Amino acid sequence: MNDYHEKLTNRLLEKNDQLSYAEARTWVELLWEDFEATYAKAGRKYKGKEMTEQVLGQWITNYGDRLHEVLLEKPKYREWFEKKKFNH
Repeated sequence: MNDYHEKLTNRLLEKNDQLSYAEARTWVELLWEDFEATYAKAGRKYKGKEMTEQVLGQWITNYGDRLHEVLLEKPKYREWFEKKKFNH
């Protein structure tokens, strides 16, 4: 899974120069977990890491340049980043 995370992290860094490597990696891990958990809760059949990578890649393409702004709106993510000691 690290290969998937690494590829997505690098892609996010290309889209968003406001994020450090550690922040981008954290976003990828959070989004990955959220997507898979939500997919499972919806009762859908798991279609593998490749599908998760594809969905996250699309999110990064569409929203990656503004992803750091989500911290202002979503307490769940803000708290996670505060625990990691990231300053935004």
